[in-house]
Amino acid sequence: MNRPHTHATHHGPSHGHHHDHGSDGLAEILDLDAEVLAEHTASITAWLPLRSSPRRIVDLGCGTGAGTFALLDRFPEAHVTAVDASAEHLQRLRTKARARGVDERVRTVRADLDEAVWPDLGSPDLVWASASMHHMANPDHALRAVHDALAPGGLFAVVELAGHPRFLPENAPEGRPGLEERAHAAADRLQAEHMPHRGADWGPMLAAAGFTVEGERTITVDIAGARSEVIGRYALGVLRRIRDAVAGTLSPEDLTALDGLLDTGGPHGILRRDDLAVRTERTVWAARRVSRAGRRPTR
Repeated sequence: MNRPHTHATHHGPSHGHHHDHGSDGLAEILDLDAEVLAEHTASITAWLPLRSSPRRIVDLGCGTGAGTFALLDRFPEAHVTAVDASAEHLQRLRTKARARGVDERVRTVRADLDEAVWPDLGSPDLVWASASMHHMANPDHALRAVHDALAPGGLFAVVELAGHPRFLPENAPEGRPGLEERAHAAADRLQAEHMPHRGADWGPMLAAAGFTVEGERTITVDIAGARSEVIGRYALGVLRRIRDAVAGTLSPEDLTALDGLLDTGGPHGILRRDDLAVRTERTVWAARRVSRAGRRPTR
């Protein structure tokens, strides 16, 4: 099945649990996202209220592996099952695993997590879902499925972003200040219908699925880019995808200004700017499956 056109405004490190995105640039954006936000991802894995080092981990909606490799680094004895619907993303993840010499610690599973029956994910000690839960058509089903899969005492970490990262100062670009916020607002309006759980408070939903929520933490991301090539390419990729989604809703003046930013050969292109930054927030909920008592059916 195809995701609505507004898929072009994805944010976050680990999406694509539904579909292949082919040559639309999402895989490259996920790789850049992982590189730029690596320190923040590591801080989340270090914060998790674990009772012991997990040996069996599942990364749901793994994308190209941002969470998978952060977890392998954090827990050197662990094996990770990386789950995604995109064959391209899983192939990139396997290629990275071989290059890092950790391919024996990674198993990939291609699956659509909106299907009624999930693949056998074993009995993991830790399930990680970063920027993937809000894409679920039926998140209550997914939460119960995770609850049933987890080993008793196992932990479920749900990580979500506040929205698309912002890159430009408020007074940019010259002549159309506030353009980025207007483009983001247009993208948010388009996505609201298709992803009603984006920006949700996952605490009550986790509790309703039988988890005990043991912690919640919000991390503010504010990384100065200066003339960072990586941040420039990251900003270019994200804003291109937003442009694809909102072109029909922006004013002609805003669209012209946005195209100027996205013109890699032009004098005002985003890759030539020295005032970029990455600004967003990440919230993580840590929820535990307490015991086998009262197991809930997955459907």
